[in-house]
Amino acid sequence: MVFSSLGHFGLHLDGISMPFAITIYIISTAVALYSVPYMKHRIFEQEAVEHVEGETEPKENERTNQRFGLYFGLYSLYAAGMVGTVLATNLIELYFFFEFMLVPSYFLIAEFGYGARGRISLMYLLWTHIGALLMLLAFLAIGSTSGNFVFLGSGAMIGVNLGGLLPWVLFALVVGLFVKLAAFGLHVWLPYAHAEAPTPISALLSPAMIGIGAYILIRMFTLLLPNAYLEIGLGLAVWGVVTMFYGGIMALAQDDIKRLFAYSSISQMGYIIFGLSTATQLGVAGSVFQFVSHGTAKSVLFMVAGLIIVQAGGLRSIKGMGGLASKLPITAVCATIGFLGLLGFPETNGFQSEWLIFGGGLQLGSQVGVVGNWWLLLSILAVISTVITASYALWTMKRVFFGQLPEALSTIKEGSAYMLGPIIFLAAITVLLGVVPGLVDNPLFATIHSLLNSLR
Repeated sequence: MVFSSLGHFGLHLDGISMPFAITIYIISTAVALYSVPYMKHRIFEQEAVEHVEGETEPKENERTNQRFGLYFGLYSLYAAGMVGTVLATNLIELYFFFEFMLVPSYFLIAEFGYGARGRISLMYLLWTHIGALLMLLAFLAIGSTSGNFVFLGSGAMIGVNLGGLLPWVLFALVVGLFVKLAAFGLHVWLPYAHAEAPTPISALLSPAMIGIGAYILIRMFTLLLPNAYLEIGLGLAVWGVVTMFYGGIMALAQDDIKRLFAYSSISQMGYIIFGLSTATQLGVAGSVFQFVSHGTAKSVLFMVAGLIIVQAGGLRSIKGMGGLASKLPITAVCATIGFLGLLGFPETNGFQSEWLIFGGGLQLGSQVGVVGNWWLLLSILAVISTVITASYALWTMKRVFFGQLPEALSTIKEGSAYMLGPIIFLAAITVLLGVVPGLVDNPLFATIHSLLNSLR
């Protein structure tokens, strides 16, 4: 069947897209300020390595300014792509923005990353682009069947009968978007990309970008494929729980602080997948809230890692740290808030998101029968996985900020206001949304109720 119309293009803000868009906007703004001193350090570091003997100082300064301009130009495009993705109303428009955020992020890693940045950025590009192409195939199948690509607003599709194409479309959507979510088995690119990316990009890539896959799945499942949503939910839940445990266990084994946070992000995406899989108001709301809570807490932690890297001359090994709370008290307090947010401690936004996610699973677990028993078991395992999160969070806090201060770090000091300000700001939001969760919950529940009301 040929396409009768691509439909109109537009931007749509509601109770689901709003938490994603505002979180991306806030984190992008905070990280942009943080990038000023960090990228000055990184670019000067690259200039020292790549310095050509005989260059005059003015020429070096001019090249440095050009590199700054390149970084912030790519950064702005990257942030715009993320915001556009969560506000798009048309499948083609959504795909455009989805790919639009991939290209600048590739160049940010390739140009400003560490180590084998050329090879790692290419791995990142290939993995995420293949996932995007699978998503595009699903979109084309949906559009060719319905003759329309609009999924939000006037003239939008409501449920699509794909017939024999349904299993293939589900495969393409789930696998394609689970690559972006770094679900277990499709996560290979993430630890490498985080380790080699400049830390401000890690602070944006992990807390903001990878969770966008969950937003798209919520839209596709609730609006276009509601019946299939219920049928595959249990399988998605298993995948989510495995991702929680795998990411958490791997985080425990890391010595590089950025790789530890990368595997932590994989584990946190497992929570989002699990909540999404329940197709309940509690679970789906918890997944969206988890995007927000993980976003603020993990941004804090990545920026703390970057501050230590800058102030300690590139140190990333946790074994080489210790006792930093005595020298970096403000950083230590903010890091503590970030870690408590990850493990879901009361009065942080992580607690609000996790109890919603677990509540959605236990709601299904209360059903009588084999399926109910499976949901109960998976929910219990999901709760147990928080023990692993608490283990790597508290253990890392102990090794980095407490104990004996190494002699090599005796002169370390707090970062500039440009570095500390965004960290303090996001740490404060982490607490604020734990104390006043209604700022996210109220519009979120109203929208999700209307989307899920007819599923069961």
